[in-house]
Amino acid sequence: MSSIYLDHAATTPMLDCAIDAMTTALSKLGNPSSLHTPGRSVRKDIEEAREVIGREVGSLASEIIFTGSGTEANNIALKGLFWKRRTEGRNVVLISAIEHHAIIDPAQWLATHEKAEVVEIPVTNDGVIDCAFVEEFLAKRADEVALIAVMHSNNETGVLQPISELVNLAGDIPVHCDAVQSFGKVPLSFSELGLTSLTLSAHKIGGPLGIGALVLKRGIEIPALLHGGGQEREIRSGTLNTPSIVAFATAIASHQYLSDAVTKLRDYFISSVHALLPDAILNGAKSARLPGIVNFTFPGTQSDTLLLLMDSANVSCSTGSACSAGVHEASHVLLAMGHTEKTAQSSLRFSLGASTTQSDIDYVLSVLPDVIARGRAANLS
Repeated sequence: MSSIYLDHAATTPMLDCAIDAMTTALSKLGNPSSLHTPGRSVRKDIEEAREVIGREVGSLASEIIFTGSGTEANNIALKGLFWKRRTEGRNVVLISAIEHHAIIDPAQWLATHEKAEVVEIPVTNDGVIDCAFVEEFLAKRADEVALIAVMHSNNETGVLQPISELVNLAGDIPVHCDAVQSFGKVPLSFSELGLTSLTLSAHKIGGPLGIGALVLKRGIEIPALLHGGGQEREIRSGTLNTPSIVAFATAIASHQYLSDAVTKLRDYFISSVHALLPDAILNGAKSARLPGIVNFTFPGTQSDTLLLLMDSANVSCSTGSACSAGVHEASHVLLAMGHTEKTAQSSLRFSLGASTTQSDIDYVLSVLPDVIARGRAANLS
């Protein structure tokens, strides 16, 4: 049988409509920076795509800056905002303890190379940032803070974060938000949230790999990370990837991700896992979470063993941990939520997508008890 794919949070299948749009754009000649007729035609395609994405994310089209990935967008935002605010004597970067490495690593780079002080915002056991900590910290040191970065939803647990409350606490301090997992799945409005910047990525919503966007508030100018032709408000130079941009806009405009349907499957999966494996622990707040991400701890197991056993049973999912240079490490997200090293390395993430079916979930449920039993036996040997 073909593999059951429950790793949509990593990447999701490209939609047919996006493939068609990209294929058509690939056959079209023209550099969007050229002034001749072919160049202007391609530029028109890009600007129409910018309008579409702006409407979908609640921003002005002019606030959309296309990048090569969500990681690049996060780097542009963190480094650019820090460099801009450092001239005002501010060197503190506030980030949540559960950020993606696309935020953690550039923040640490700023600490190592630019003398930034990185302060982590703790989270509750449910994986929600501690806004009281932020309020107390800002009461003492607001004039030292260059920026705050907190993700809209967590990529491992799916827990949504109180971004509006955070923005209100921040006042005039810039707030950046990685919304890669949330875009197209839950209500998301850049203007209503009052953010300074926001990160998006196409391959999480049925678009192509290698294209993302930074939404940067109108009137905010930051130093560029890439220099060259001065494209994208002179913040991100480089010839624009027109076929991928067009496919990105086509994917999000298709509205093929049905949140209610995915949520129903998710809830069925959660209740069924609890029925089959009563000691399984659901990680993260039970409400205020993304429709498609489920993270379970299975006591007495090793997540990397479970991953291989699931794969051998034709199920693709992921661990709640990261591997660095071949060394298995506990998930920093689960550790921040109060897990021990042992329990953090006993977890699996199942992420559902627009193409996930009831039969997919039923098959996973049919093999899961045996996988957990075998995983526990292997852990005891």
